[in-house]
Amino acid sequence: MTTEDQQEHGPGPTADSAIRGTADDAAIRGTARGTAIRGTARGTAPAPLSILDLATVGVGYTPAEALAATTALARKAEQWGYHRFWVAEHHGMPGVASSTPAVLIAHLGAHTTTLRLGSGGVMLPNHAPLAIAEQFGLLEALHPGRIDLGLGRAPGTDPATARALRRGHADGADDFPQQLAELTHFLDGDFPAGHPYDRLTAVPKGEGRPPVWLLGSSGFSARLAGRLGLPFAFAHHFSSANTLPALDLYRSSFRPSAVLDEPYALIGVSAVAADDEPSARRLARSAALGMLRLRRGNPGPIPTPEEAEQYPYSPAEADFVDSWLDNVVLGDPGRVADGLEALRKRTGVDELMVTSHIHGHEARLRSYGLIAEAYGLTTEA
Repeated sequence: MTTEDQQEHGPGPTADSAIRGTADDAAIRGTARGTAIRGTARGTAPAPLSILDLATVGVGYTPAEALAATTALARKAEQWGYHRFWVAEHHGMPGVASSTPAVLIAHLGAHTTTLRLGSGGVMLPNHAPLAIAEQFGLLEALHPGRIDLGLGRAPGTDPATARALRRGHADGADDFPQQLAELTHFLDGDFPAGHPYDRLTAVPKGEGRPPVWLLGSSGFSARLAGRLGLPFAFAHHFSSANTLPALDLYRSSFRPSAVLDEPYALIGVSAVAADDEPSARRLARSAALGMLRLRRGNPGPIPTPEEAEQYPYSPAEADFVDSWLDNVVLGDPGRVADGLEALRKRTGVDELMVTSHIHGHEARLRSYGLIAEAYGLTTEA
């Protein structure tokens, strides 16, 4: 889940009415209302738990190794009882190998059997809506009933790369409601008569289609998701100050729709579990240094914990790292599980999606396994 423009714009009435369907749309979508959206809590877990993975590339690793590690993680996530596994679109970031979610989702689907797979998310303004409808229609045909289409309105990259990506496509985030309306019509095959695209079909198109989620880190997508009766995923892992206001806005704006009777929200949470708190904090500091470099316009592979320990932080940089770490649920497994549950209760969300964007594939895999066991998904990590 990537950051979005903080400017607030209400969706226009044309976009709202264009996306909103009738109760008959539930049949078109091939699912009962909400059944493809609501998560399942496994084992003794108090709520569904999912994973957001970025195919993390650390110093000393290749992208191929990172993608192989993500594939192994998806298999273990399915075994441990995580409900869904999302990958996110990023560009120009050497520490992230998931630049094209649809390609990676197809690969992960071939190596799992029951795990829900999706985008957390596809940055819609970077693409033609028809292209996304075709990609996710194909994914749904390959892995029916297992695909989520999470959409964001940020570029997922720097301005120059965004311009290169969007050449010939969208003008930018301001057109997001209209792009969403167009994408939804392509997914459902229901452009009104007389529309320029009423004879176009996004193929392949099966009887069902992936549920659409809106992602965000401010109020824009929260309000839009509520008005359209869609599920909402908030990026708490890098915008925690906006979490409660955005969730309140989503719930207060919610209107029942063909896909949901009531709001359904999840939040992304940075979480790192290890044998003890110092070990977990040491792992998390490598991610914090990677984020610091990204914010300074110098992205790179995730540094090693040793590099993070030896880095000569300025006072301002040290404050940034400390602030970033304050938003990470970290420690021994029990402490992480307690922290996740306290956060879930405080926010009232229906589902948690954890992300451990840390150096070292073994450490990352172990962190997710310890969390799964401590939160009650499984008895063996």
